[in-house]
Amino acid sequence: MADYERIILNHYNITTPFPSEWPAEKDMSDASDEESAIKAKNKSPFRRSKSRYSALDRNVSGGRRSLVPGSQKTREGTDNLVQQDESDPLGGRDSVVRILRQRGLPVEDDTRLRNRFLLSSTTFSPALFLSQVHSEASTESLLKGLEFLSRSIDQKSASLKVLVESNFERFVRAKATIDNVYTEMRNQGTQSESHVRPSHSRQASRTGGHFRNVSGGRPTSSSGAGNNKPLPSDRKKNALTKESEYGVQGIKAPLIEVAVKAEEVWGPALGGRGRKESLRMVLDSIEKYRGVFEVGGKIADCIKRRDYETLVEEYRKARSYANDVRNVADTAIERRIRLTDAEVHEIIITGRMWVDVEEQVEEVKRDIWRKLVGAQASPSPKTSGSQPDPHMELISILLELGVQDNPIWVWLLSRYDHLKTKISATSERFKVEVEVLRRHLASGDPPIPKTIASHLRSPARRGLQEGAEAVDTAGVLELWELIYSSLRSLLATQGGLLSEVIEFWDTSQSFIDGKTQMTLPVGIDGQSRRHHTLSTDGTRDLQRGAIELVDLIQDSVFSFFADPPIEDISLLFSPLPPTPDTPTSATLPATTFKDSRLNLDVNNLPPPSPRTGEAWEKFAFWPPYSNSLSGVHYLSRLLVLIGSSASEMAVISSIGGGTQTVERLRSLVGAARERCVQAVCAAWAKDAENCKFLEDWTWSSEKRDRTRMLSQFMAFQINVLSGMQRILFMPDAISRSGSLEVVLPPPAKLLHLVRSQFVTSLYKAFSGMVENAEKSVKTMDDEWSQETLGHTGYLDSPQATAALNIDNANVRKLLTLSNLQALRTDIVQQLVQQFEANFSVKLTEEAKTIKDVLGQIDARLFKTYTSPTVQHLSATVKNGILSEQWAPTTNRPSEVRSYVYEALLSLVLVHTEVSTTAPSLIPTILSYLLEQTSLAFLESFKQRPRYSLAALMQATLDVELVAQTLNQYRTDKVGEVQSQIYYQLDKGTDNDARMGLQDELPEMRAILKKLREATRSEL
Repeated sequence: MADYERIILNHYNITTPFPSEWPAEKDMSDASDEESAIKAKNKSPFRRSKSRYSALDRNVSGGRRSLVPGSQKTREGTDNLVQQDESDPLGGRDSVVRILRQRGLPVEDDTRLRNRFLLSSTTFSPALFLSQVHSEASTESLLKGLEFLSRSIDQKSASLKVLVESNFERFVRAKATIDNVYTEMRNQGTQSESHVRPSHSRQASRTGGHFRNVSGGRPTSSSGAGNNKPLPSDRKKNALTKESEYGVQGIKAPLIEVAVKAEEVWGPALGGRGRKESLRMVLDSIEKYRGVFEVGGKIADCIKRRDYETLVEEYRKARSYANDVRNVADTAIERRIRLTDAEVHEIIITGRMWVDVEEQVEEVKRDIWRKLVGAQASPSPKTSGSQPDPHMELISILLELGVQDNPIWVWLLSRYDHLKTKISATSERFKVEVEVLRRHLASGDPPIPKTIASHLRSPARRGLQEGAEAVDTAGVLELWELIYSSLRSLLATQGGLLSEVIEFWDTSQSFIDGKTQMTLPVGIDGQSRRHHTLSTDGTRDLQRGAIELVDLIQDSVFSFFADPPIEDISLLFSPLPPTPDTPTSATLPATTFKDSRLNLDVNNLPPPSPRTGEAWEKFAFWPPYSNSLSGVHYLSRLLVLIGSSASEMAVISSIGGGTQTVERLRSLVGAARERCVQAVCAAWAKDAENCKFLEDWTWSSEKRDRTRMLSQFMAFQINVLSGMQRILFMPDAISRSGSLEVVLPPPAKLLHLVRSQFVTSLYKAFSGMVENAEKSVKTMDDEWSQETLGHTGYLDSPQATAALNIDNANVRKLLTLSNLQALRTDIVQQLVQQFEANFSVKLTEEAKTIKDVLGQIDARLFKTYTSPTVQHLSATVKNGILSEQWAPTTNRPSEVRSYVYEALLSLVLVHTEVSTTAPSLIPTILSYLLEQTSLAFLESFKQRPRYSLAALMQATLDVELVAQTLNQYRTDKVGEVQSQIYYQLDKGTDNDARMGLQDELPEMRAILKKLREATRSEL
């Protein structure tokens, strides 16, 4: 099957047996045999005469088709004998190209590579063929392949032998024809005019043989063609022999005659002796002063190519020429010697040259001065083999050419002016951009409670790998990023304006110390050596300039943090106009932040900054409606940036002796820190109030008797405390070695502010929890309703609705009481310990106050929950005891009154409600209700004046049944109240009743046992 497929591919000259489209090369291929036959029939029956050498013409048939099927074509379109594919010469089943295609070789695209594997190609490589086609063949298979190849060679040799034997006469005739053509071309015209060499003629015999006829005598010609034949002498000149110079002898004589004629015509014009002498003198003069004549053109060419190195060399040469003729003239004047004509001529041409060179060099100097002033790119760090900075190249050129002004000083001053302008423009621009976005953000709607709750939950979701973008709204985070990127572009020590100031001071210090000048040239004859040293006044001015740049950055950052938001935003309407001395970067925004809102329209100005009394309105760096989570995240990074940059700026200030600047840097760090703490504390207080929105009435996964709000609130508080600790102490601020300390410990005032705000945030969170418990979730116009609960609220599922009936206020109160109990016993203590660890202070008094306040809140909510039950129990007990039917009608009562069962049923309902909602509160609540029930018994018994023995027994049964049923919730206070009850009963009876009661006690115990068993089954 493989051989059949290969035969098809070779026959149709295609690469795949199932082509998807008609090959483009087929459109340019030769016509098929059928088309050729049809064209042959349509041709005229008259045959045109052919040349006797037409058999040797390869293209006589107009591109005859290859006789080998499947052969390749060269780039010129001609066929060769190399096939596109071959069967394996060693007898393999697959073809060579198919095997190579399976091995991943690009043989279909690379013809040269394919030919190295084909046996019919002259570039066939046996080693490459065996290594690729038979790479996995065994020795036995290779021996079989060798035997197969030997048989194939023998078969082809036999075929060739048969071919030669059967066509021997054709081979002989072809050889004779080739020899005859070559002999006639070589011997053309060499025959004597009288004797002509016999010519050969060949006639084919009928039997397929051939013979040669020799015809003697002169050749006969027809009457019409005899006069057109060339003479033997003419033909001899064109013969391909050495005597006829291989056919060019006929045109050699006319060429010689033309040369003679040209000499006769132009000889006199070129042979004037006087003109010759004149030209010789001019040439000698030009040759003598060639350097003088060429120097002006070379300098112009160097200027055009901006080859300043060669320009300096040529300028040195021109100056040397001018000095030489100047010395000649000075010597002649000094000695009073008359100048010769040659010296005068030399002085004139040199003077003209020097004037031209001076004009060109002065123009170059002006151009270099302009470039030097505009070369404000930050110098690149020096590495081995690195190119020098552009300004150093320009300074070197000016020193080489020689200038009056000091190029080092000029560049330093231009660099100072550029940095000063750039710092002012950048700082003012970013303040306006921040204010514009603040106004847009303030004019929008504040976030809804659902969004607030989602953001405050983000610290608790950090374990779920939630990004920092969840801590606040997109607009707030966008503004935070703008503020951070703007300040970073100003204060970063790598890539910021501060890095350029530091680089400026380092460069200035290098020039002051004379280190950089060691690589600078001294100019021609040392004329520029005086520019290598900066004066004392210049050094002092550079120090003051560096300190001024530091102060400019410090003032910009200080005003951004300390001042209120700006009112004037007209800077966006009037960008800094570019000037020749102002780089383009100075007109660009301070950051790469792009926003269409910064493209102000005079007809659609942003609204003014609101005045609603919000705390963030006083801070230009605080985004409106931002929470404390995003605030501590970004402000801690900003303060690290400020602290590190202040340490870097302190190095410059200390070298320049600017102690006042160092103090101002300390004030910058302190003021920025204080303002940040104030802003975060204000947002912290607001967030503490909003912590009530965290409550979604979903059980905690850790403990079933509390909600998820506690873990979320704790995560929020810890996140804020950690961020506040980074803001106060700035532990990540990098101090440069040798710099003065500018990041001082936080003052006690700020620690006290954070301390009080921490306690206040707890109080507000506690109040919000109580508010959640007491407020109805069904009220649609409430500040928050069931719809405003958490976006991941458990209430969305049927299981939550079945487990927690949050419409019931008692359920919410019980959950809140359980949360308050967890706060009092665990969470508040952890938060206090976290605060003490972060800020290294003790909160002994505050912790006690927090627990007291928490206890008061818990007691108030506890009373709110138990008051309805207590009132019901008191009324039940009172109405039952003071009822006229309470007194027994028999001398030995055997049942308790119905009010006792009613009271116990109420307690059972409370127990059920508490056990299904907050089981940990059962002992506390039932103990308290038992105390209140006992007090109700006491107060009710006090209102009856006397008790008979039967009444005394009835009272004892009622009290003891309640006490024994709730014995596990008995407290010391309950015991005291019960003692008072029996004392009160004893006061209302006589001695006989007392003695009778003692006798009835065994029977009463039996009755109480039966009643308890009945009560256990009923309740």
